[in-house]
Amino acid sequence: MPGFGLGFGIIVTALSLVVLIPLAALVLKAAGAGPEEIWALATSPRVLSALRISFGLALLAAAVNVVFGLIIAWVLVRYDFLGRRIIDAAVDLPFALPTAVAGIALAALYAPNGWIGALLAPLGVKVGYTPAGILMALIFIGLPFVVRTVQPVLAEMEAELEEAAALLGASRWKTITGVILPPVLPAVLTGFTLAFARAVGEYGSVIFIAGNIPMVSEIAPLLIVIRLEQFDYAGAAVIGVVMLLLSFILILGLNLLQAALRRRLGHV
Repeated sequence: MPGFGLGFGIIVTALSLVVLIPLAALVLKAAGAGPEEIWALATSPRVLSALRISFGLALLAAAVNVVFGLIIAWVLVRYDFLGRRIIDAAVDLPFALPTAVAGIALAALYAPNGWIGALLAPLGVKVGYTPAGILMALIFIGLPFVVRTVQPVLAEMEAELEEAAALLGASRWKTITGVILPPVLPAVLTGFTLAFARAVGEYGSVIFIAGNIPMVSEIAPLLIVIRLEQFDYAGAAVIGVVMLLLSFILILGLNLLQAALRRRLGHV
């Protein structure tokens, strides 16, 4: 292919400078701690708790975003109503807002003395400075990824297919599960992957509403920052490598599942 060699060389060089070399430096820094210290740090209760909170809530937030993101994308594509363009533009706000601003806004809403938190407090419900507050922040920053991934796919779908299914006697639920969802599933899975990847490393919007209590609401990125402030660079690198490996395994699995779905849809 004309120009393939030059283009491939540019891609490999750019990828190495931006991704591979920094990740290799991170791994080398962590390896300097020694096997025993790496294992002790990676399996310490505080690190395991932070990883469980970060990855568990990121997966849960991505799942919630899939449901609401699909509904929002459907409404924006299939319905024309007053204010639709405003809502469509508002979906992108988490992209544009600095994460610290988002965290402050969420804390103002869901803190015990916030607008919504004050209403929930008498009911015994606490959102701010708890894992529930972290979940709200992760849902907020991840929702646009699902909406913007699914929206173009829904826009390309022909409404006549749904009408044909209805004429053939299919129920609305059968039309949704048999006609609408199968072509959209790869895009939904892509949106889920992007929302998860964005959420698992989120820092700025979380620390303002999490409470940052060790073993309760402390996320892994915050633990890395704490290690850096203590000049424990090797310890921070070890936590970073553990997050890198876990994220890579999960995202690789999701990508393989997405590829399998595409192959299956291609044979249908």
